[in-house]
Amino acid sequence: MKYILASIFTVVTLAAVAQPAKKPLKIGVAGLIHGHVGWVLNKAKAGDVEIVGIAESNKALAEKLSKQYGFSMSLVYPTLDEMLAKTKPEAVTAFNDIYGHMEVVEKCAPKGIHVMVEKPLAMSYDHARRMKALADKHKIFLVTNYETTWYATTQETLTKAAAGDLGTLRKVMVNDGHEGPKEIGVGKEFLDWLTDPKLNGAGALIDFGCYGANLLTHLMSNERPLSVTAITQTNKPDIYPKVDDEATILVKYPGTQGVIQASWNWTFGRKDMEVYGTNAYIKTVDGTRMSLRVKQSEPEQPMTLEPMKTPFNDPFDFLTAVIRGETKLNETVQGRLSSLENNMVVVEILDAAIRSAKEGKTVVLER
Repeated sequence: MKYILASIFTVVTLAAVAQPAKKPLKIGVAGLIHGHVGWVLNKAKAGDVEIVGIAESNKALAEKLSKQYGFSMSLVYPTLDEMLAKTKPEAVTAFNDIYGHMEVVEKCAPKGIHVMVEKPLAMSYDHARRMKALADKHKIFLVTNYETTWYATTQETLTKAAAGDLGTLRKVMVNDGHEGPKEIGVGKEFLDWLTDPKLNGAGALIDFGCYGANLLTHLMSNERPLSVTAITQTNKPDIYPKVDDEATILVKYPGTQGVIQASWNWTFGRKDMEVYGTNAYIKTVDGTRMSLRVKQSEPEQPMTLEPMKTPFNDPFDFLTAVIRGETKLNETVQGRLSSLENNMVVVEILDAAIRSAKEGKTVVLER
């Protein structure tokens, strides 16, 4: 018996040793001017993905980040066209301005290269429609990354809501933002386009309103709202003369109201939501802390969740799993939040919010 067990152990061990290690996903990076680019650069440094090329015309910025993150300047190309032609990545992650997302898809989709953009998908609904048409035609994955997608509290809240544990949803309030990009010290390159209405589409409304639109759209099963009403203002015109720094967006559905509060004026950074149903409500605090209340006679029940596990805790691990067929977008909370179906509605809401704030009236979405 001892020898049989030993033989089995040997076979299992040899099989494990013989199993080839998975090759990291070959990624191209389009732009280094987004302040979140450190996310993918750190992943490459850890060996979880392989950056085969970087498209960035700002050589000084590339050299600065090369020293900071340890990548070779030989990976840097002055244009996206040259990077794609010489490195042939499996996927491209866009860390340029939001206006530039469309160009990334225009150049990658015909080559069959999958694309992940930083939130939101696009700066206008017109751009989003053109991007979707290209992704559909060339059968590529076009996904959008939000930090809150990888929160355990997001998973728990959206799962409970979908299961009917909260009852019929009546009000959803999503609060996102911080003290302001300049106030928290973002880099000059990031600040320059983040506060440019052409390159970003708006200010806080786009930067942080997209989180609420993304979560609300999932909670409403990708249903388009009936109408959107938005109020924006600029409380700090000396810092943000061209864009809003404060936005409140009311999103109306049959029987449900969404309230999205996006701000560059919060006391400190926050990403949280409150979901109220006819049976119970949930309040989240951050990625792992939340509370649930099911009875008026009982207090809120605080909960601390375990962080999500790979590949559902990280956009690049998740992108790898999707491209390699190890998970499907429409089968997980993370996939549905990242999907084109969700994010087309997100951009439609944001587009309507910009128009509503500009015109001073409710925008009714065409059916």
